This record gives sequence, structure tokens and C-alpha cells, in this order.
Amino acid sequence: MRSLTDTLKRTFFRKRTLILLLAVIGEICLKIAENSSFFAEEIFGKHIFKWMSVGISAVTGIFPFSVAEVSIIIAPFLVIALIAGFIVKMVKNRKERLFLSLTFILNAACMASVVWFFYCFGCGINYYRASVSEHFDLVTRDSSAEELAALLGELADDAIEERARLTSFDENGVYRLPGTPRELAKEAKQAYACFAETYPIFGGMYPAPKCVMLSHLMSYTEIIGLYTCWTMEANVDVDITDYEIGSTMCHELAHLRGFIREDEANFISYMVCSNSDSPDLKYSGTMLAFVYTANALVGKNADLYNETIAAHYDEGMWLDLAANREYWKQFEKARVVAEVTNDLNDSYLKANEQEDGVESYGRVVDLLLAKYRKDHCLE
Repeated sequence: MRSLTDTLKRTFFRKRTLILLLAVIGEICLKIAENSSFFAEEIFGKHIFKWMSVGISAVTGIFPFSVAEVSIIIAPFLVIALIAGFIVKMVKNRKERLFLSLTFILNAACMASVVWFFYCFGCGINYYRASVSEHFDLVTRDSSAEELAALLGELADDAIEERARLTSFDENGVYRLPGTPRELAKEAKQAYACFAETYPIFGGMYPAPKCVMLSHLMSYTEIIGLYTCWTMEANVDVDITDYEIGSTMCHELAHLRGFIREDEANFISYMVCSNSDSPDLKYSGTMLAFVYTANALVGKNADLYNETIAAHYDEGMWLDLAANREYWKQFEKARVVAEVTNDLNDSYLKANEQEDGVESYGRVVDLLLAKYRKDHCLE
């Protein structure tokens, strides 16, 4: 009987050792990607990651709710239960304390190994993929305030044109989704399917983005979308101002397709929305680009910004932007939550080759300007 117990213990530790190797595999592949864009793009991004993300998202996509959100809610209780169970076993089985302690530590290490492996394969390696500018044949460079103003004027006119096609507004004239966020999520999924006809790299059988159940609480963090590499889900805060929802969905879906850098996901979101058949997505994507470009210009030349806005003014757009400002005011008293989240996000991005941290979101303007120059033959 003793030999059987020893055999079972050896088998137990042997299997756990194999699980620990996952972290080693993930780390090795991450280091290879750091030194080989060919591996990151051609081998991993276009093949390994694509099939992995399609497979996992097909499973989690079965559920109408966010598996990641439910996991986050359950996780603290599960951890407490595991620790409590470990303490009880230690008290009842004094002779087995060494084995129980090693088992607990090994199980924790195995969990960390699995988490790290899925981070590397679901996210980390993709930071070393080729720039999205190569996929769209764009050349980015420093631009003048005048170029920014020209881009802003064009985006403002586009937004005005797209808003005129919308059909749903509240009693104050603020844009409202004509349907539910879940319906818009299906439109976002379809928009990618159509976009993939021109750019096949964005194709694949992916589920629609998930609407977060606790969206209002999520807003306290000021993170309105979250891609989870462990469940391969695009999670979206649907409590935010309606015009932001569609572009946020398309942003997170860009991550699901292996484009992890935030500026690139913003640009892809703009491109997918702009080329969709949905007026709601078109307006949302254009407003995304408009806001980032406006912020860039006002920081570079406030006078030129004021002149451009005056020349391309539309009351409806500004009603939507004002509603957005009002929405975020309600979270100002709990600003410390957003600051902590922002600092964590900033550190995370800097640790993943995005040296300007959360400011990297704004680099989408460089891509928008490159597209503007290409469209107008100004390169």
C-alpha cells in the first residue's frame, strides 16, 4: 500500500512538472519574438495565434456573458476557499504537512505557469509583430500643425455627414443607439467579416464582443474595453456614451485578431467602422478619430484648433461630446480608482515595448495622418 501511495505521489509531481514547462515554453517563444519579427508575424501571428484565438474564442463564445468577467468575480472566493482548504488539511494531517505544503506551492506555481503561458501566447508575443502600417502600406512621420488641422477638418465633415444618417436621438438631441448593445456587437462582428474581404489578415470565425454586465462599475476604472488573452474575449463597457460603444467594440476585436498595440487597435477600429455598412459604427469610428486628432491639434496649436473647429462646427456632434463629458463627471469623486488603474495600465504598456505608456493610444493620429497623406497623394 505504501508503494502505491509513493507511486501516486511521484506521478502527481511528474505531471505538475510538465505543467511548469509551459512557462518555459512561453518565455522562450517570447524571447524569440523579441529578436525575430519574422517569427512574431509570419509564424506566430498569422498561424499559431490565429488558430489558437479562433479555437478558444469559439468555446467562450458559446456563452452569452463574459467568461472573463464571471471568472474575475468568482476568483477571490475561489482563492479564499483553496487557502481555507489547505489550512484545514494541515491541521488534520500533521504527518503529511510537508507533502501538503509542497503540493500547495507546486499547484500555485502550476497556476502561475499556465497564466504566464497564455499571456505570452495570447498577448505578449504579438507586441513584436510587424507594424499595422505595413499591412495598410502607410508611411508614418512627424507632421505639422497645418496637416493636423486639415485632417481634423476632414474628420469633422465626415462625422457631420455620418451623423446626418443616424435615426435615433434622445429628447435633448443626443445620439442614442437605435437597438441594444448586443445587436451592435453583432454588427461589429459583421463589419470585420466584410473588412476581411479586402484585408484577409483580419478574417476568421470570431464571436461578437461581450457586453460587460457590471459596466457601470467598470467605468470607475476609466477602462472602457478589455481584451482577455486567457479567454480570448473582447469585453466592452456598454454603460458609456452611446457613440463610443461601436468603436470600442471594434478596438477590442482588433486585439482578438492579434493586433495588441493600442494605437494600432484604434486605427483598425476606425478603418473597420468607416468601411462598414452600419451608420452607427461609421459615426462611432469617425468620432474616435476626430477626438484623438482634436486632442493632438489643441496640444500643438490651440489657435489653429479653434479656427478649424469654427469652420467645421456642427451642434449635434458637440451635443454628443458634451453628453460624454457629463457622463464621466459622475466618477470624479472616485478618481483614485481610475488613477490606480491608469498607473497599472501605464506600467503594463511600458513593460511591453510601448515606451509612452497610456499615451500610446494617441499615436493613432500618426496612422490617421499617414492615411490622409496617402488618400490625398501628399506623400
